[in-house]
Amino acid sequence: MKDILRDIGIIARALDSISNIEFKDINLSKGQFVYLVRICENPGIIQEQLVEMLKIDRATASRAIKNMENNGMITKKNEEENKKNKLLYATEKGLKLYSFIIRENEHSNSVALEGLTETEITTLVELLDKVKNNISEDWLYVKKGNKRNY
Repeated sequence: MKDILRDIGIIARALDSISNIEFKDINLSKGQFVYLVRICENPGIIQEQLVEMLKIDRATASRAIKNMENNGMITKKNEEENKKNKLLYATEKGLKLYSFIIRENEHSNSVALEGLTETEITTLVELLDKVKNNISEDWLYVKKGNKRNY
């Protein structure tokens, strides 16, 4: 069996490293840009939904959200029905950063997909979606306290 996870890991770490360097000037570090993008694309999202969407732990999400709030990129508002829930919204500053991040993302996608045909890109997207769904099920299973059988 091919070990595609190594290649996926290399790609993810390389892009994360590039982003951390390029986003350093705008006070977005250690992958926080991903949080900001998801908040901009899902106004009013709550932290638990963000955790599920990004497949991260609550403590990591809390630190990133607090940092972005302190840097004026996002704001929290109480949910009407459930005051425990804090709805997350991008500020004007966050929305400006979002457009910069999206341009970087489009560039990285362009570089990553260079030389692939439209058919290959479509196939890649479909296959990666299947892989993501498989891993998501495993992630949820383990996060609920279960152990996987190897």
